[in-house]
Amino acid sequence: MAESGTSEPSILRDTAVSGSDELAGLRIDWAVACHVGSVRAANEDAVLVQPGRYLLADGMGGHDSGELASEAALQTLAAAPVGDELDETTAALANLLDEAQERIGDLDGDPARRAGTTATGVVLATAHGEPHWVGFNIGDSRTYLLTGGKLKQVSVDHSQVQELIEAGVLTPETARIDPRRNVITRALGAGMTAPEADYTAFRAVPGDVVLLCSDGLNGELTDDEIEFVLRQTPDLRVGVEALVEAALACGAHDNVSVVLVTVSPAE
Repeated sequence: MAESGTSEPSILRDTAVSGSDELAGLRIDWAVACHVGSVRAANEDAVLVQPGRYLLADGMGGHDSGELASEAALQTLAAAPVGDELDETTAALANLLDEAQERIGDLDGDPARRAGTTATGVVLATAHGEPHWVGFNIGDSRTYLLTGGKLKQVSVDHSQVQELIEAGVLTPETARIDPRRNVITRALGAGMTAPEADYTAFRAVPGDVVLLCSDGLNGELTDDEIEFVLRQTPDLRVGVEALVEAALACGAHDNVSVVLVTVSPAE
């Protein structure tokens, strides 16, 4: 796996790379793996890595449209402030998502296949002098947190099957095989009238690991399987590759993108 710093903003696709950043008294280690999968002809996923900003987008609309939409979203979100208070960071992200919506809407393409993308990620912020992550998501790309060896989903999918789970119609197990599992209810672009993201804040605790992924990962692996891989591979560089390899072993019917981020005190 290549090593990379983050002196220059990087939008990543079809690659595996790792690095570290230092800011606000923290060392932030990260690793990314982004793979086209075994079925799709093109990779519409994209990842943005910048100091204090770790973001992922899963484009839709077919080759070109999806790639352009995911890249446009991340290029816009690259302006998210780092180190601000939680409320300020959340407000800035909301404004940037509005800008991304407009930018994607201006993309040329077949009106019958409107470009769109999901987006999720974390931005480093501050609360009461302590480092926190501000997480956001729109669509069904996910943010997880591995803390104390246990994996929990931080984001909530914006999908038809998630609404059916919340209504008691489906269980999480039956939702995994339901034919509506790929129908999302919120997105950037894709003919949606306005972006409506969810936001959450949590402490940036040394030893905890933030996982971002497109649905090409969690569509193939259960949360328990993802947790098992992470617990077996504490090295971030090995972990992202192991997760992608596990998805490939299950068929990798969609693009697969994984980001792992952890913090420790700067030396």
